[in-house]
Amino acid sequence: MPRPRRTRRIFFQPDVTFFTPKGIPTRSLVETTLTFPELEAIRLIDLEEVEQKKAAKQMKISQPTLSRLLKSARKKIALSLVSGQAIRIQGGAFQMAQQPGRGLGLGRGAGRGAGRGAGGMGRMGGPFAAGPGGNCVCPKCGYKAPHQVGVPCYQQKCPKCGSPMTRE
Repeated sequence: MPRPRRTRRIFFQPDVTFFTPKGIPTRSLVETTLTFPELEAIRLIDLEEVEQKKAAKQMKISQPTLSRLLKSARKKIALSLVSGQAIRIQGGAFQMAQQPGRGLGLGRGAGRGAGRGAGGMGRMGGPFAAGPGGNCVCPKCGYKAPHQVGVPCYQQKCPKCGSPMTRE
């Protein structure tokens, strides 16, 4: 019996998870499945240009495992591009990493008796609540953009460098 796979840690989930070549009917396409950990490996190494050792540490996997993920992902992407196949991003053993600066979402008391009903600050009422105003900031280049109500900052991309933004 093989050893169970270790859960990989990822920091990004795309809004779009299905890509097709233009001009080919969807029903006649062959699909290639790219897992979320493979996408994260491609994102960290090829897009963010993080060193393999650092990227492996971020994903909580070994560097050889990261190398195998990269090789598999690049092969799937190349095959899809060359042979006109669709790419679907889904699956894989992963855990979404907590965004920097974001809490557990349990209010000021962190669920220990001082929550919303027991004197703690309610939704968007505490001193640390960002509320509807504020700015989204790029942690890489420092670009600031006004926060859009209903759209989390981490879902917005920096127009200068393309990194996910964070709340100021």
